[in-house]
Amino acid sequence: MKLKLLAGCTAVFLSMGSMAMAKTTLTVANWLPPAHPLVAELIKPMTEKIAEATKGEVTATILPAPLGPPPAHFDFAVNGVADITFGVQGYNPGRFKTTSLVELPFSGDTAEATSVAYWRTFKAMLEEAGEYKDVKVLAVFTHGPGEIFIKEGDPAAPELLEGTKMRVGGGIIHEIASKLGAVPVEGPSPKTYELLSQGVADGIFFPPESVNFFKLIPLLKEGVMVPGGLYNTSFFIVMNKAKWDSLSAEDQAAIDSVTGEALARMAGKMWDTADAKGLAAMEGKVNISTATEAQMAAWRERLAPVVDAQLAKVAETGVDAAAAYEMFKAEVAAESK
Repeated sequence: MKLKLLAGCTAVFLSMGSMAMAKTTLTVANWLPPAHPLVAELIKPMTEKIAEATKGEVTATILPAPLGPPPAHFDFAVNGVADITFGVQGYNPGRFKTTSLVELPFSGDTAEATSVAYWRTFKAMLEEAGEYKDVKVLAVFTHGPGEIFIKEGDPAAPELLEGTKMRVGGGIIHEIASKLGAVPVEGPSPKTYELLSQGVADGIFFPPESVNFFKLIPLLKEGVMVPGGLYNTSFFIVMNKAKWDSLSAEDQAAIDSVTGEALARMAGKMWDTADAKGLAAMEGKVNISTATEAQMAAWRERLAPVVDAQLAKVAETGVDAAAAYEMFKAEVAAESK
C-alpha cells in the first residue's frame, strides 16, 4: 500500500514538474532607455498582455542591457540571440523595401491611423514580398508624423532647409532631406543630443515625443508642423521563428490575439500620447508653427519624384505598389474619421 502511495505521489510530482517545465520564458532585446515610451508604454505592456493571454504559460522578460547596436536587432531575432526584438527597418539600408510605402510624406496626422493602416496593408499585400520570412512578425507600425525642428531660420520660408545640416535616422527621410536642400547627417536617435550640441547638425527631423524625450528642447528654436507629416518611420516587432514554432497552437493563438493589429494600434496610441506631451513640454520654449500653403506646395512638387522612386522600390519586391499605396491611404482615411 505504501509503495502504491509513494508511486502515486511520485507520478504527481513528476507531472507537476513537467507542467512547470512546459512554461516558456521569452527574452526581449532592448536598445533604448527603459523609460522611453516605446519600452515603458509598448514593449513592457506587450509582455504583460502575452502573459495574461497565455494564462502565464508564456512570459517575456526585457533584457536589462543592449545586446548590440540598434541595426543588429532584426538579426538577433533571426538568429535566436533574443526571442523578441524591435527596431527601425531604416537602420538596415536596402534590406526592407516595402517600408517605403508607409514612410512617404503627407501620409497621416496620427500614429494610430498610420500604424493600423500599415498593419492591414502589410497583411493584405506587403507580407508576400518575403522580407520577414525568417521571423514571426508581431507588429509593424509607425511613429507619429515626422516634423521639422531647427536651431534658427525663418519657419515660413519655402527654402527653410536649404543648406541646413539635418540629422536623419535612416529610410526615406534621407532622400526627403536631400530633395528639400538639406544636408543629411546620419545617426540613431540616442545620438541626437550629441549631434546637435556639438554643431554636427543644425536641426532634426523628429516627432515631438522624441524632441522631448532626448532632451533636445534647449537646443532648438523653431518647430514646423507639416500637415500629414513630412515623413513617417517604420518600426517592427518580431520573434524568432523557431521559438514561435516551439509554442503550442493554443499559446500561438493567444499571442496572436494581443499582437498584430491590436499591438499596432497600441503602438500608435502610445506615440500620439507621447507626441502631445512633447508639444506641451515645448510650450514657451520652442516656437511652433504650421507649414504654410506656399511651403506645402513647394515641398509637394520637390518630393513628387521621391514618392515615385520609393513606390518603384516597393514594386521591385513583386508587390503591386500602386494598389498597396491606395489601400494604405484608404485605411488611413478610414481610421482618421
